[in-house]
Order: sequence, then structure tokens, then C-alpha cells
Amino acid sequence: MATDVYERLADFLDRMPAGYPRTESGIELRILRRLFTPEEAELTLHLTLLPEESRVVARRARLPVAEVAQRLAEMTEKELIFPVYTPGKPTQYMAQQFAIGFYEGQVNRLTPELVHDLEEYWPALGKADFWRKAPQLRTIPVGQSVEAPLAVLPYERAEELVRRQATIAPSRAKPA
Repeated sequence: MATDVYERLADFLDRMPAGYPRTESGIELRILRRLFTPEEAELTLHLTLLPEESRVVARRARLPVAEVAQRLAEMTEKELIFPVYTPGKPTQYMAQQFAIGFYEGQVNRLTPELVHDLEEYWPALGKADFWRKAPQLRTIPVGQSVEAPLAVLPYERAEELVRRQATIAPSRAKPA
């Protein structure tokens, strides 16, 4: 078992649906070091893919609740983990995979060094055999078939559908 917190985090991420393949150069570890402090990396190892309150994560990590709540809030700001906001309830947190996940959250935090590292790492994620082993999404109909009618809409009709929507995707912003 890896003892370095970043190696353990890389292994943790690699067990997620999209994976986080290792490379000979170790570039994936350098990316994690740029994004996570050692404390953040360690705390991420105590998250799951199910949303949980900070007190649950604190108990699992054997750390004070206030400290864990603060760290999780900071990691949310850095878009390293995913928050779930439910009105009238405490915020819940869940682990987020690299892609599609916290990689995309870094778009407004890019540095030349991080861009260089990501460009070096991207071919490892783009290998076709990797995605054949672990496709991210697949539909599994249970007890019935799923029909997917294809329709090509004229631009005006597609624009009308989009304009009628209040939101396209759920917001990561805290409710007011």
C-alpha cells in the first residue's frame, strides 16, 4: 500500500468510474500536489461518492468537526470536492473524480505550470483501451427497453427549448 498521501489519493481516484491512470513519469502525482495540500489530500481519502455531512466525514477521519467543516468548505471553493446543498439541511460533501470532475473546476485557476502538467497527462486519460474498461455512463434498462428517438431540430426550435429553461445544470452556488 502506498504511504505517500498523493500516491494514496491517486489510487483512490483511480478506483472511481473515470479512473486516474498512473504514468511512468508520475505526472499525475505532480498534478495532485499542485491542486491539493497534504491535509486536503488526506481528507479527500475519507470522502465517498455519496453525499455526507461534515460531522460524518470528521468521525471517519478522526478529526474535530469544526476543522473538517472548514477544510471541506475550502476544498469546495477550490472545486476539489462536490457540495450538495439542500435547503434547511447542513451541506453535504462527496468525493469528485478527476474527469469529469475537479479537472473542469480548475478552468479559472489555471497556471502555466498546471496547464503544462495537464497537457502531459492528458494522453494517459485519452487511451482508448482505458475507456473501454471503465465507461463512465451506460444505460441499463431494468424490465423494459429504453427507446431513444433521434430528432434533428431546426436551430430556432432548439433555441426556443433552451430559452424556456431557467437552468441548464444545477448550480454549485450556495442557496441564498
